[in-house]
Amino acid sequence: MNACITPYSAKMHKDKGSGLVPWPQRLTAAPPRLEEVGVIPEEFQEDTSIWHFRVMEYWKQMKSVIQKNSFRNVMDMNSNLGGFAAALKDKDVWVMNVAPVNASARLKIIYDRGLIGTVHDWCESFSTYPRTYDLLHAWTLFSEIEERGCSAEDLLIEMDRILRPDGFVIIRDKASVINYVRKFLTALRWDDWLLEVEPRIDGLSSSEERVLIARKKLWEEGVTTL
Repeated sequence: MNACITPYSAKMHKDKGSGLVPWPQRLTAAPPRLEEVGVIPEEFQEDTSIWHFRVMEYWKQMKSVIQKNSFRNVMDMNSNLGGFAAALKDKDVWVMNVAPVNASARLKIIYDRGLIGTVHDWCESFSTYPRTYDLLHAWTLFSEIEERGCSAEDLLIEMDRILRPDGFVIIRDKASVINYVRKFLTALRWDDWLLEVEPRIDGLSSSEERVLIARKKLWEEGVTTL
């Protein structure tokens, strides 16, 4: 099999291999072609460090309701440089990284880190075959589709479709988005367990950022209406 990396541009072409370090070091080492996506190595390392801390905080916040095998399939719905997935390296999980269409070039960095991913427009439905997910992570995703004039309600319905019963969603966005999403939690039956926190400000934080973590109920037999 050919190496699972995308070709270098003429500007960044390497005569002797890709320049990538071996696995697992490549997961956290700055890839040689960061320049192609306008990121310097220092930014990459800061991003990696920030997501390492954020993921630790997520797991601390959920520790009372999760078990070792609670998560198998995980999706990062707005993957950026893949820092969220890289921070899960010690967890026994499979992570699908989804790069938005307006940042599709960053998918090559996902591949260079030894991760997997795809490009998707969240104003449209996502092809989930052959799997659904135990955890969906949406960082600033609702704000981004709102700016494009797409429907937050449609995105919530799509997330519910691909989220397994007893699965979790982590939505990290501005306060107005979190307040809006909370209106739909009961109808979606994402109210089995719920937590909202104001996270520590870091280099990736937006103004008035909040984190909402919700768990989807297992629908019981006989439940026919919302």
